[in-house]
Amino acid sequence: MTEFKYCPLCPHHCKLREGQTGICRVRTLREGRIEALNYGQAAAWHLDPIEKKPLYHFYPGTWIFSVGAFGCNLRCFFCQNYEISQAVGIGQMVDPEELAQIALREESLGICFTYSEPLMWYEMIKETAPLVKKQGGKVVLVSNGIIEGEYLEELIPDLDAANIDIKAFTEEFYRKHTGGRLEWVLNTVERLAGRVHLEITTLIVPGLNDSPEEIKALAVWLKDLKHPLAWHLTRYYPRYKSNIPPTDPKKLQDLWELAKEFLPYVYLGNMPGGSTTFCPQCGKEVITRDWKIEMKTIGGKCRHCGREIWGSGLA
Repeated sequence: MTEFKYCPLCPHHCKLREGQTGICRVRTLREGRIEALNYGQAAAWHLDPIEKKPLYHFYPGTWIFSVGAFGCNLRCFFCQNYEISQAVGIGQMVDPEELAQIALREESLGICFTYSEPLMWYEMIKETAPLVKKQGGKVVLVSNGIIEGEYLEELIPDLDAANIDIKAFTEEFYRKHTGGRLEWVLNTVERLAGRVHLEITTLIVPGLNDSPEEIKALAVWLKDLKHPLAWHLTRYYPRYKSNIPPTDPKKLQDLWELAKEFLPYVYLGNMPGGSTTFCPQCGKEVITRDWKIEMKTIGGKCRHCGREIWGSGLA
């Protein structure tokens, strides 16, 4: 009988025989051991504004070295980064020590693991993050949130901030359109809430996850976490295998207004004017994001009414 093992990293628990890869395409069984084919290979890296992650309340106006590898453990037909998430290739060779050094060059705040699904680069994150932290840098994760809890717990001590995709608030959406499970993602968000700086992104795909009832239900769930966070409702554009038309701006605006009834910090991604932070108390602009970041806080508080504005690194 052919020997096989289950990959333990994420809840898919792919059953692998020698040489096979799992749903992520980058984790395999080799000589009886589960290994990452993408270890030490960066598919893309750039110095990005922190706001691009998106993180709007974590050291606004700074830049962070951002890196990603090939592979993802979801199969979203509308994937916005399919060139590396849904592909496998040979990336730029780099070891954790080199990556940590590169991350803290020039004006970088630290390192952000992003672009595809960084948790499929788990070993690189686990080995690189402590090195960045040791040198005073910040560590950020931008992820779909699908990982087994015990592995996430090993990363959390070295994480400063995370943006997690909650792609929809129904199990049907996740099963039909991503190959994942909503409960897996919610478990991750619950583990991170209150322990790292947390922001959430939901790509609003017309006809699939844009009902007011669903957005309200997710807003209530996020509120019930009872920990501060920001929520980014992002305008979808057709990519990868999707020909669904872009999200209607008016519809997105309506959803934003609905979400604001429950959460103080809600934003519209890929929309002009959707990135401004308003004071939850007096409604005045406190952070304006245009071609530059304009802070209108004093000591992290609204200059108009004195309300403390949630976040890290606020002037």
